[in-house]
Amino acid sequence: MKRRSKKIEKPPGRSGPAASKKTSKAASAVEKTSSSAQFVFITGLSGSGKTLAMKALEDTGFFCVDNLPPELIDAFAEFTAKGGDNANRVAIVADMRERGFLKNFPRVFRRLRQRGFQTTLVFLEARNEVLVRRYSESRRPHPLASDKGGAILEAVRTERRKLSAIRRFADVILDTSEMTAHQLRRYLLEHFTDPRDRKVPALNVISFGYKYGVPLDADLVFDVRFLINPYFESKLRSKDGNDPAVEKFILSDHETGEFLTRLKSFVDYLIPKYALEGKSYLTIAIGCTGGRHRSVMVANALAHHIADAGRSAKVTHRDVENE
Repeated sequence: MKRRSKKIEKPPGRSGPAASKKTSKAASAVEKTSSSAQFVFITGLSGSGKTLAMKALEDTGFFCVDNLPPELIDAFAEFTAKGGDNANRVAIVADMRERGFLKNFPRVFRRLRQRGFQTTLVFLEARNEVLVRRYSESRRPHPLASDKGGAILEAVRTERRKLSAIRRFADVILDTSEMTAHQLRRYLLEHFTDPRDRKVPALNVISFGYKYGVPLDADLVFDVRFLINPYFESKLRSKDGNDPAVEKFILSDHETGEFLTRLKSFVDYLIPKYALEGKSYLTIAIGCTGGRHRSVMVANALAHHIADAGRSAKVTHRDVENE
């Protein structure tokens, strides 16, 4: 996997310290903005992953627009900057699909920076042979292929040459040749989102009995059949894990406390990892023999721990009514 990061002399959203007199005069004539909105522009070679990048940012709350004509970017930025929290983070994909892109985008992008907008330009690329392979596998037409008699390689080379000027002023240059979709997603989320803004997957905790089968939708399965079993206590057999007496009995064994400590720590570690991967749902299944005592008690304890951490989890006791 190859990654390259290129930093320009001026940080995103600010004019460079070595700006020329001509640039300074032009900037002074431009109306400044006090917007705190973050604009991430995604461009680069066709087939390099721009759509995947946009979807990754969209999943974390970015307001995303694909193939926005450069002529509309200035007005769009002004409009979204007034949108408050609902449009505080914006991702825009702009590329060669628009005929006026090469001519108009550099001018529009620099104007946004002169006005004080917080902008970052991400340029995605890949090796020629990788792009050709991707287009061959997807059977999608390259935007410039018609100009080259349908020859994908020539279209890729032409596009690379035409985009070289825009590539030079990009803040981040990312080679996706050896990156999977998950790796690209992880890179973007780590660099352009706050961990607090990443969506936590919807959490489901299910207790079940192994004698009735493991839940088909379980992502994580924990077997608690090694814990002390209330079933062999005549006074507790007819009760279930929701009963305080059953809970007290199971917790009386030191193994239960040690297991719960490790389980809670493990789940706390995993949830942010799944959030970073963009997982929408996470189902944690806790199983014992019949699904009435130990699994129910442990599932409740885990759900309470998740709630104490400020998250919410739906609890289902699938087999608690089974005999």
